[in-house]
Amino acid sequence: MSKVVIITGASRGLGARLVQYFSDAQFSVVVNYNKNKTKAEEIAQRLMENGREVKAIKADVSKPCEVNAMIDMVLSSWGRIDVLINNAGMVNDNLLIKTSDNSWQEIITTNLSGTFICIQAVAEVMSKQCDGHIINISSISGIRGQKGQSAYAASKAGILGLTMSAAKELGEYNVRVNAVLPGYLLTDMGASAVKAKEQAKKMSVLHKLSSLDETASFIVNLSQMTGISGQVFSLDSRVCGWRTDFPIR
Repeated sequence: MSKVVIITGASRGLGARLVQYFSDAQFSVVVNYNKNKTKAEEIAQRLMENGREVKAIKADVSKPCEVNAMIDMVLSSWGRIDVLINNAGMVNDNLLIKTSDNSWQEIITTNLSGTFICIQAVAEVMSKQCDGHIINISSISGIRGQKGQSAYAASKAGILGLTMSAAKELGEYNVRVNAVLPGYLLTDMGASAVKAKEQAKKMSVLHKLSSLDETASFIVNLSQMTGISGQVFSLDSRVCGWRTDFPIR
């Protein structure tokens, strides 16, 4: 029986690429989406035509009732959940003093609360299985901050703390929890932000942007590792000054 992965925010960008890579690795894949039904179903249909097990399921990750309904659908179809990729997220750049309450709440609710809600929803399932891997997609902005990204940076920093705490709580059930910082990716959104793209390339010690394919391949490989948890993997070659020698208390 193939392993089952849920990928949130999978109708485009990194999420869509992860669907392809997990499917190629013989996983049964849930293409989670919120608004882009057409794109999500196109991705699922294309893979199903090639004999893959794929389902497109709508669920707003910020709403527990919708996430729980998605989990029930997955269990009804496949009986287990082996991997959760918390990829759903949004960004709406603005200076701190110009960020509205609504914008702040929307970003924090989607990026951080959505990740928490999804972890909480699969934690019991994976704990009963005594096996599972949760991978949270964070950002270098969550480590060093970024002008115009106070809300986004706060949400991504929160994901790192959530990752560490969840890893400690779920480790006794053999459930691994890790975070990945993908770097600047040439998704539709990333490619269109010309100024930000050039700045990211300039800050890279390799003068390169991150690769969607390398990132997806790394995440698939990480998901199948059984002895790693509570870690943050940076795939971003921009110098961030993040120390890795903090004492563990």
